[in-house]
Amino acid sequence: MKKLLIVESPNKIKTISKFLDKSFKVMSTVGHIKDLPPKKIGVEIDKKGQVSIEYEVMENKEKVISDIVKEAQKCDTIFLAPDPDREGEIIAWHIGQEIEKANKNNSNIQRITFNEITKEAITNAVNNPGEINLEKVKAQQARRVLDRWVGYEVSPILWRKISRGLSAGRVQSVALRLICDRELEIINFKAEEYWSIEALFNSDKSKFASQLSKINNKKLDLKSKKDTDKVLEELKTSDFTVSKIEDKKRLSNPLPPFMTSTLQQAAYNRLGFSVKKTMQLAQSLYEGLPLENSKEPVALITYMRTDSLRIADSAIKATREFIEDNYSKEYLPTKAKIYTKAGKAAQDAHEAVRPIKTIVTPTIVNKYAPKDVAKLYNLIWQRFVASQMNPAQYAQRTVTILGENSNNKNIYEFRITGSSLIFDGFLKVYNTEEDSKDKKVKIPKELKAKDKLNLDKLSPKQHFTQPPPRYSEATLVKELYKEGIGRPSTYVAIMNTIRARSYTTLNEAKRFMPTELGIAVTKLLVDNLPHIMNPKFTAHMEEDLDKIAQGELRRDKLLDDFYKTFQDDLDKFKVSSTKAAQSTDIKCPDCKEQNLVVKFSKNGEFLGCPGYPECKFTNNFTKEEDGSIKLADKRPEPELLDEDCPKCKVNKLRKLIGKFGPFTACSGYPTCKYIPETKAGVSCPKCKTGDLIKRMWRGGSFWGCNQYPKCQLAVFGDPVEKDCPSCGLSVLAKKVNKDGEDVFSCPSKTCKYTTGKVITKKAATTKTKASAAKTKKPAAKK
Repeated sequence: MKKLLIVESPNKIKTISKFLDKSFKVMSTVGHIKDLPPKKIGVEIDKKGQVSIEYEVMENKEKVISDIVKEAQKCDTIFLAPDPDREGEIIAWHIGQEIEKANKNNSNIQRITFNEITKEAITNAVNNPGEINLEKVKAQQARRVLDRWVGYEVSPILWRKISRGLSAGRVQSVALRLICDRELEIINFKAEEYWSIEALFNSDKSKFASQLSKINNKKLDLKSKKDTDKVLEELKTSDFTVSKIEDKKRLSNPLPPFMTSTLQQAAYNRLGFSVKKTMQLAQSLYEGLPLENSKEPVALITYMRTDSLRIADSAIKATREFIEDNYSKEYLPTKAKIYTKAGKAAQDAHEAVRPIKTIVTPTIVNKYAPKDVAKLYNLIWQRFVASQMNPAQYAQRTVTILGENSNNKNIYEFRITGSSLIFDGFLKVYNTEEDSKDKKVKIPKELKAKDKLNLDKLSPKQHFTQPPPRYSEATLVKELYKEGIGRPSTYVAIMNTIRARSYTTLNEAKRFMPTELGIAVTKLLVDNLPHIMNPKFTAHMEEDLDKIAQGELRRDKLLDDFYKTFQDDLDKFKVSSTKAAQSTDIKCPDCKEQNLVVKFSKNGEFLGCPGYPECKFTNNFTKEEDGSIKLADKRPEPELLDEDCPKCKVNKLRKLIGKFGPFTACSGYPTCKYIPETKAGVSCPKCKTGDLIKRMWRGGSFWGCNQYPKCQLAVFGDPVEKDCPSCGLSVLAKKVNKDGEDVFSCPSKTCKYTTGKVITKKAATTKTKASAAKTKKPAAKK
């Protein structure tokens, strides 16, 4: 009796196969197999509000589907086992449909899910199969349709009003708005002055410092040096006494285990990992890595896309036993710690992110796993084990000191608080940021209430309020989760999109700064599409998608209601005459009449005069850390060289700065278009008459035939004289892969030959005369 088990990722095949008998065949869909059509919307909604969705097989997935369907026809039972989330559910639905269409035997097709890849979990899933959750499928469809509508309907309008190639996204655009709004707060922020006063006291030869906290029982509020100097003068003539000493025990409780958003934040803050990198490493930990046995991968953590804090009873029991055996009973709470879900929007379908087996310690993983993978596992393991341990205990002492001035009857209150760790508890395993930054404040042990103190020194300090910080990846994820924008599976896509579209940059502190393009796009969308750009509306939409998954809301009702409002806003936006143009306070240097505005083109942002075409001034600009815009230095004037043009023999050569950097050309342009060439020293293997020369385009450089456009050969890599074993072309392109190995490929458009490291006959030598001028993008480039 043959059985087929279909997973989403090919990396799981080895890990799962070892838990199944020989009657099972494990295959992978390699992610999604179907999606909406790439060249049209693919969604229709009729007058009754009924939605129809068109799907197409994705590029290069025909063979994947064909192979799975062929194998399914040989099997009696098919288990659909993609990931246990909405994306996984629709993958299962799609591949299930393909199998049903082709399988005349009507095989038994069943849906199984598991939160961890262990023998127990796999066996339990196979023995207790279910059906595809159509409500989850509908929720995924609703999200995909919403994103398609916004992307396909809004992006063309941005092309007309700003620049071609721009895009908008239902969730990403709201995330961009958060970044732009924060930047506006920073630009408009007005720093306010305030002062603090620290006093150095001595008692029986012991010295300690304390901060002034209150004056006449009111919170300290010194706004100027004048006010501060007045207080300092009064303090110099005051008498100081220890008013009271409070001793108490302070508990510091462990944090809950990780969910997706908190894992991304902690990995960023503690390990410096981007959100994308964290999820890639977590995926490999979930799917399995080889440990002692290099041929047998072991799954190390539970499913990593979750906003639940639930922990399986078996995991709690095993972890409590581990704590007692390795750290003693005093570290073990009387009862197991149960953590409630993180918020009203949190789903409880999965567990928290945790190690599958606590006994697989970081020490074991460090021996076998790649360095960064081991670091992430260590973080997850420590956080989870610590979550089941007793609190840390501190002995905390607070001393209140009163200063009284008989001249003005003012009372000055100083406070100092110090704490010492008396039981490390969960800190034995995992330090929280609060505890790791705990300041060691020394308070003399002999200090008693009513003791008289001598004032040794007063130290005033001027401060200024600070603007809110820009978002890092970690703080942006935190804000998105707090506001209910997006879900764990979408955070990576959000980060990637807002950076890939040149809407943001990262400053030196790796914090998001919106570009002028990002600000312009956001303002245009907020002004014209207020609903989809409203964070609360977006969060409410996420809640409605959850309701569809839970069967509490119809998919078509949500889509119909959304589209009516969206279409009204869209129609107004299309006919609106509004265009994005951000004015500056920089006067046009040429006409001296109007202030320059930020304009956009396919090559980027620039400053231009709004008086165009009468005034044609344009220039690049720089953006300062405070958000202000400065005119960049103009490109230097062409430099005339003392060298005759070898082509026309009349004019001198000159050095210029072009779109792709400096280059040399004849000063008689356009009469003479001579530009020195960088030759590869290799003849063109295609036309046999030309030479390969270096050419520049916006994607970088390549080697092309100097007989272009007659010969359109393009070599992306270093040309090497080596015959292609497949088509016989006499040149291969050499590149170096991420492992430092030489990789050779055929530059012919019709030949797909590529290889790993090989021994070559002869490497081409480069004879550089000057940088080539810009040329058209080669036709050979796909």
